[in-house]
Amino acid sequence: MSSASVRESTSGEARFDGQSAASLAELLGLPRVVVFDRIPSTLDVAHELGETGAHSGTLVIADEQTAGRGRMRRAWQSEPGAGLWLTFVERPAGAESLGVLALRLALTLAPGLDRFASSRVQLKWPNDLYVAGKKLAGLLVEARWRGTRLDWLAIGLGINVRAPKGVEATGLDVGVQRLDVLRAVVPAVRRAVSAEGNLSSDELARFRERDIALGKACIEPVAGTVAGIAADGALLIDRGGERAACYAGSLLLTSDQRLSGEPA
Repeated sequence: MSSASVRESTSGEARFDGQSAASLAELLGLPRVVVFDRIPSTLDVAHELGETGAHSGTLVIADEQTAGRGRMRRAWQSEPGAGLWLTFVERPAGAESLGVLALRLALTLAPGLDRFASSRVQLKWPNDLYVAGKKLAGLLVEARWRGTRLDWLAIGLGINVRAPKGVEATGLDVGVQRLDVLRAVVPAVRRAVSAEGNLSSDELARFRERDIALGKACIEPVAGTVAGIAADGALLIDRGGERAACYAGSLLLTSDQRLSGEPA
């Protein structure tokens, strides 16, 4: 999508639950909000805006995505009106926290989502949020660099307000309003982006309390028993008397029913 098409698409009357882009920006305390009725991916638009100098805190949100994606280019169902499909452009001061950002984002989002969910939100390394054993939301952090300096981040977030059809996933409580969820999500994301360094001992303890995989047997990224996460974001897996630290891949538990195709 070209810059011209972004300008053209946002110059009309696209609204999100009755709110214009300008009114959303004021409501959420953001420098700019870009609203689409229907778009292939908010991530793609955010990257284009990042390249053209968008301010940190710029938000791209759509009522529907036709080509939403998660980690490893997996598809993410983004039906109209069914959830929050959005991407932030952020420009953190440095890249020191990049390795733990997805985990920190999930951890920061979870308490705010608790009040909209049927039970306490759980977390799964490296970027997923669950309710009652089913996936509720996924995060994707994509970085762009200028030489050796981090230039901007595109932070994509998909939250099912209504459970999608045909996949093993869940939504929030019946009657929850998307604007209410959005008002809880925005400050949480911005707090997580502004935090510095590796995960603190307090963050590790809070993640452990919500860790859906802790103590369970896994097949990937290596076979063993999940032992939690490390301060630098690694997934810890006990196997044969040794502890492996995994920094890449997906966590597949032996109890998972589907071996592929799950949106992330």
